[in-house]
Amino acid sequence: MAKTLMGNMSFSLTSYFLFFTMLFSANAQLAKKTYLIQMDKSAVPKTFPNHLEWYSLKVKSALSVSPEADMDDEERIIYTYQNAFHGVAAKLTEREVEKLEAEEGVVAIFPDKKYELHTTRSPTFLGLEPEKSTNMWPEKLAGHDVIVGVLDTGIWPESESFKDVGLTPVPAHWKGACEIGTGFTKSNCNKKVVGARVFYHGYEATIGRINEQKEYKSPRDQDGHGTHTAATVGGSPVLGANLLGYANGTARGMAPGARIAAYKVCWIGGCFSSDIVSAIDKAVADGVNVLSISLGGGVSSYYRDSLSVAAFGAMEKGVFVSCSAGNAGPDPASLTNVSPWITTVGASTMDRDFPADVMLGNGKTFTGVSLYKGKDVLIVRKQYPLVYMGSNSSRVDTRSMCLEGTLDPKVVSGKIVICDRGLSPRVQKGHVVRNAGGVGMILTNTEANGEELVADCHLLPAIAIGDKEGKELKSYVLSSKSATATLAFRGTRLGIKPSPVVAAFSSRGPNFLTLEILKPDLVAPGVNILAAWSEAIGPSGLKLDNRIVKFNILSGTSMSCPHVSGIAALLKSRHPEWSPAAIKSALMTTAYVLDNTKKTLRDASTATASTPYDHGAGHIDPIRALEPGLVYDIEPQDYFEFLCTQKLTPTQLGVFAKYSNRSCKHSLASPADLNYPAISSVFTQKTPTSFPSPVIIHRTVTNVGPPDSKYQVVVSPFKGASIKVEPETLNFTGKNQKLAYKITFTPRARQTSPEFGSLIWKDDLHTVRSPIVITWLPPPM
Repeated sequence: MAKTLMGNMSFSLTSYFLFFTMLFSANAQLAKKTYLIQMDKSAVPKTFPNHLEWYSLKVKSALSVSPEADMDDEERIIYTYQNAFHGVAAKLTEREVEKLEAEEGVVAIFPDKKYELHTTRSPTFLGLEPEKSTNMWPEKLAGHDVIVGVLDTGIWPESESFKDVGLTPVPAHWKGACEIGTGFTKSNCNKKVVGARVFYHGYEATIGRINEQKEYKSPRDQDGHGTHTAATVGGSPVLGANLLGYANGTARGMAPGARIAAYKVCWIGGCFSSDIVSAIDKAVADGVNVLSISLGGGVSSYYRDSLSVAAFGAMEKGVFVSCSAGNAGPDPASLTNVSPWITTVGASTMDRDFPADVMLGNGKTFTGVSLYKGKDVLIVRKQYPLVYMGSNSSRVDTRSMCLEGTLDPKVVSGKIVICDRGLSPRVQKGHVVRNAGGVGMILTNTEANGEELVADCHLLPAIAIGDKEGKELKSYVLSSKSATATLAFRGTRLGIKPSPVVAAFSSRGPNFLTLEILKPDLVAPGVNILAAWSEAIGPSGLKLDNRIVKFNILSGTSMSCPHVSGIAALLKSRHPEWSPAAIKSALMTTAYVLDNTKKTLRDASTATASTPYDHGAGHIDPIRALEPGLVYDIEPQDYFEFLCTQKLTPTQLGVFAKYSNRSCKHSLASPADLNYPAISSVFTQKTPTSFPSPVIIHRTVTNVGPPDSKYQVVVSPFKGASIKVEPETLNFTGKNQKLAYKITFTPRARQTSPEFGSLIWKDDLHTVRSPIVITWLPPPM
């Protein structure tokens, strides 16, 4: 009986399990998600006068016909694309996607993907204006006719950085719009902010309706990030700009005469690819010349990355696309946005700092950084008790990180609290300390952050110090019951050496998607950058911060990307005929690799020399980039030929080919032959005992300098290979003349790590430098 009962129970449980599994599977197939459906415009039947109608009909033909579907009267198609990308974004079930994939004319289907934001001294530091000059950038370089589209969190149009005093009428090629919405009217656009649009259908399809009590459903910037990046690109000069007295001076964008078009694609819950692609598509139609995109979402194959595909379409239309590399450094291969037609920007420091001192009761002083300015002050001559809630153990202790609810007021009240970085925002830790009665905070880096210091606008007296000094500080506290300290804030300091330094957080190469394409492309200022800010949120970015500031100081590759976008706008203004690839080449081949102590750029994470995997071609140099001498130009078909070397199927290649009707002509022997301004040679061993064959790489340079120019080559030596360049001299007799050369890499001795060097073409006026990376791949297992 018991056995039968157990058997019946077992059968019943199994039946229930199968039933619920089937129910869950059925529900999953009926659940709708957002997808981007790329269509082949050339496949539109002649009976259709409008390709968009055909796209919509194709999608609707795949929709399920069921009682559930009949009850579902929501609009399934949320976007149509027809410029940088062709097709629609729609909410579909798994079954509908499978059905649609088999339809003729459907090129590819991309699941909607979530992206994250990569969170006034730079013009002077970059040499764009003399230190003491009051003159604006020369009129011929002001960039009045260049329009930069900024994809971000919107814009705060009332900022002085967006005043249009002295600007000429909006360029005739501009076709964009100023969309109205909550807190945003037509009058918020002007001759500086020429357009503003919002994109949220993809966001709402996944997250739900935007809460208009918490954020503006309009181009107005609730977050501050978009205002900061837009002002960095092309903000008008503002005298006396500062953050609570820090970094006081004239704030201005890289191209102060350029126009800005704000495309709001990011919301409280993130940024979605269906919205991003729609913004790129619309921006191209609107007439932008440059796109600045400070966000990323990991690395996937070129044909699977909808941002990469849309950027390819923008490049085909002559638009320069600049993207942030990401903030996942110093881990290797941590880059995003690695496509060769995108300019990928890493972050570096400037020669400005905000020092603050931790003075201990034992007489020692540690120097860190801080942007604290408030009513609560510590008496410099008074010592305050120190407390650290962690231990000497290497195990993570949430109390040591000052997370919400972990600090006991009885223990920390009236004391300076030491908090480890990690798990929560840096400024929020100070809020936790203050709520628990602490009078100050010392924020210590962990090994992951090393010695890199990022200044924050703290809510209480607080200073950040490096990992090495942090360990010494904690040792002092844990070994002494009467440990004390006080904090002193030193304001703004200029002329810091060494600088620039590659930021530890800046994402690194190699580019494992294609080792032959060196990424990042270059670095630009991205640490402690002052720029305009939204008055809807305090400088810390925390909701509880009710301080209102007109400017804020932020760090991230999000800040370095708009530096490059703005300088690209300057180059486009000076050389309107240049392609996106020519502009990128000018930026890369004129970048520098020595800091202000005449040593190789250092890596903040190690305090040793950085490599091209960290800094790419080097640090941007706008003045030299204006007249580079030679450029490595790349046509859209050349980029497609590069894709033809990537072992993609005809269907996968069609993602890039269908709109422009491209086909592989196999003009590149390998991906290394793409006419890229950086050179990467990969030696491949077929067996453990064999030696790699020589690698031959081809390049073509275009003379954009004086018609009669003679360039001589200089190549740095390598241990693992000999390098031969043919010819060794390039004699130009005309402007825009093209000359080709080839580089032969002959292996000599196997190297266990990559080797770095450079190839330089020199004449009397120009130094055209390309970084070289030589990598030895092990034989297949």
